[in-house]
Amino acid sequence: MRLPRRLTASVAASTLVVTALTGCDSDTEAGDTTQIVIGADLAASDFAYARGLQLKVEQVNASGVLGSRKLVLRVQDNRSDPTASLRNITAFAKDPTVAAVITGACDKCVVDAAKTINDERIPTIALAAADEVTTPVESRRYVFKLGPNSTDSTAAIVAELIRRKAKSAAVLYSDDLYGRGAQKKLEAQLKTVKIAVASRSVKPTATEISQTVGTLTDAKPDALVVLTGTDQATLAATSADAADFNGGVYFDAAAAGDLFVPQAAATATDQATMVFTQILAIDDVIATTPAKAARKQWFRDYTSRYGSYSGIASFAADAVELIADAVGKVGGNRQRIRDVLETSQTDGLSGPIRLTPDNHSGLMPQALTLLVARKGRWRLLT
Repeated sequence: MRLPRRLTASVAASTLVVTALTGCDSDTEAGDTTQIVIGADLAASDFAYARGLQLKVEQVNASGVLGSRKLVLRVQDNRSDPTASLRNITAFAKDPTVAAVITGACDKCVVDAAKTINDERIPTIALAAADEVTTPVESRRYVFKLGPNSTDSTAAIVAELIRRKAKSAAVLYSDDLYGRGAQKKLEAQLKTVKIAVASRSVKPTATEISQTVGTLTDAKPDALVVLTGTDQATLAATSADAADFNGGVYFDAAAAGDLFVPQAAATATDQATMVFTQILAIDDVIATTPAKAARKQWFRDYTSRYGSYSGIASFAADAVELIADAVGKVGGNRQRIRDVLETSQTDGLSGPIRLTPDNHSGLMPQALTLLVARKGRWRLLT
């Protein structure tokens, strides 16, 4: 499959020719090196994930932690289309050289492929955000998720609204699997604490949302909460500023993107609050623990390689690290990799990660913090 240029450039090194693995306890060797293949089902828009995956694979291999084993990344383009994604994942599952799969941001892609993933018994770590990716867990035994959960992200926003004594909130959400789920949870929490709420949705692909934002802000709520992807969140802030909205603007974790806010939106987003991990404000973090020092080093390595930093890249790196840790313990055996993943505990680049048989969504609530946009970049809210 021919990948879009942007994605291809990020993963050029993954075009290595690999030798077959048995998928059992014994691995097939190429000379003195055993190659463990990770399949990646991504879209062109997942270029930050692709970069994070490739960089982390290279770092794991360079470290020698796997001994004679080497990780190889093999990427297929799903075009954000569930049908194409299912085809890619099925091909990975049927290929005995592939020990595990990592999927990108497309929620519906991995949800629609969940039965195939289970039936084929291919351990899969999803970087998609929707809760349905790993629930119900009894039908997602081979699916795991990294990234903020909407329950945790919205709870952090509600806590901040309470702290700021907000009485009303308007909610803009994307009309997709993640956005609808996050909106329902946010509204339920707001009603519990008696904060009046009004909500409106936008299509995930919409590029003109000023009328919808204007309708929400006309009522002069104390807060505008945005549950959309990065580009739409920026548009929402710009539209609210154009409408002379004077309330607070809050983004949930789905809005996280680059370290720097687009220059054209810097003024409109100034003082906007976002729930995310510390990685986007890592310059404000003091390396008082090995985990924090590792995050700062990862930030420097990624920025040195690619010239800027994307917050979501840490999730991709943590996914590789989890698989590498499992491979270090059990080799390329898929079943045993799954079993190791299901009980994984680590203080990752994204924050504390805990996976259990009853919870396949690993990022802990403690990983999330509040960031604020100041002078065009994200900082820790203090």
